[in-house]
Amino acid sequence: MIELVKTSRPAAARDTLVIVDDTARLRQLDLTRNDRQYLVEQLETDPGLAVCDISGRLVMVHLVKEGNEPAQREKARKAGDAMAGRLNSAKRAEAQIIGLCANGVLTLALAEGASLGSYAFRKYKSDAKGAPTLNKISIIATEVSAKEIDELYDVCDATWTARDLVNEPVSFLNAVQLGAEIRTLAKSAGFKAEVMERSRIEALGLGGLLAVNKGSVDPPTFSVLEWKPKNAVNKRPLVLVGKGVVYDTGGLSLKPTPNSMDQMKCDMAGAAAVACAMAAVARQQLPVHVIAVVPATDNRPGGNAYAPGDVVRMHSGLTVEVLNTDAEGRMILADALSYAERFKPELVITIATLTGAAMRAIGTYGTVTMGTAPDAVFNQLEQAGNAVFERLARLPFWDEYDEEIKSDVADIKNLGSDLGGAQTAGKFLARFTTHPYVHLDIAGPAFLTRKDAYRTKGGTGVGVRLFYEFIKQRANAR
Repeated sequence: MIELVKTSRPAAARDTLVIVDDTARLRQLDLTRNDRQYLVEQLETDPGLAVCDISGRLVMVHLVKEGNEPAQREKARKAGDAMAGRLNSAKRAEAQIIGLCANGVLTLALAEGASLGSYAFRKYKSDAKGAPTLNKISIIATEVSAKEIDELYDVCDATWTARDLVNEPVSFLNAVQLGAEIRTLAKSAGFKAEVMERSRIEALGLGGLLAVNKGSVDPPTFSVLEWKPKNAVNKRPLVLVGKGVVYDTGGLSLKPTPNSMDQMKCDMAGAAAVACAMAAVARQQLPVHVIAVVPATDNRPGGNAYAPGDVVRMHSGLTVEVLNTDAEGRMILADALSYAERFKPELVITIATLTGAAMRAIGTYGTVTMGTAPDAVFNQLEQAGNAVFERLARLPFWDEYDEEIKSDVADIKNLGSDLGGAQTAGKFLARFTTHPYVHLDIAGPAFLTRKDAYRTKGGTGVGVRLFYEFIKQRANAR
């Protein structure tokens, strides 16, 4: 993780990243007139990024143009990523950001892009060839406080950690190891975590989780995380539920399409999102009571794997006819939702790499959302998503979708028709909670096959920044 620190004076010989809202302010930099003019001429052509190499010292400038703040922030993040890319290519270890614009949020966005864009998963590399070298950024900006920089560091660090978890192969990160990672995260960040093993899961009657786990040689885990500050603004907790399928073959309904299993280590991206968001919230001591629930297992076609046609009695008591064992995420999330009823939450949110239908609907460019919560909640989530550019696309949640999951032999079935698959999955989950409910389907943006600016190839950590921003807004709505 890149160290982010506030300093008062720029270092004359250090590589410099600049964000400016008026090119006249470039006169405040220690540059010759010719170098300054060279930068201005580039910015007239492309305000996104201008670069000047001054005897080996890189000076890079991003010019803020008119527009709404969310769009400006995203442009600044992308500029920060591009600047960090040049520094890493040049094998630089340190740089400084100089903020020459009135809006400190944009200076922080530039630093955010540089930090997130410098991530790389290197655990299994045997040499350092091609590894990012940037490890420290000093920020010189009167409009940015040290507290804001510390907050940005915690959020970026949590996102890096989520990416690490998603990028880990199941040969390391099985359900038991995911529980261990959650315990470690809880200890370092300061929230509580209980990781339940098979005997407790059986005693609780978590039938959906146990059914999916039947084909595996590794046991499941069921983790409950809690951050409960004394000054919490909410009387009833916010509950986050993250899908923790550490690897998904599809079970006996084996995934049929070419390359469809290659990325299935990412099927626990929802679990990573809620655990790491909890870490950021706890480290920043946000005054909001938050509980996270993570059901975890792999889904394999082993000896006694659950099968199409099986009927599973869930934790809630409802029975589910299994039509497709590859619709396993909703089985384990349903148990988690039912378990979370005991907390009497003000709002419950599930996040999961749940359906190909969601990805086919909007691609990798955002998260599909739906649910039963009031419109005001969806509006708040959308605002948070826009702020961090993890955009949400709300799908209809019409009553007709309920008809799709009616079963002839059980209370409901785990698969609808081949139409409206994202919504029928959401409707299935909604049957297991009686509280205001939002479902986030991150099948598209959770894992990328190529770099998209500061969203690096592989695990993106999507959901961490969204949840943090949403909970922070909840904290401010006293």
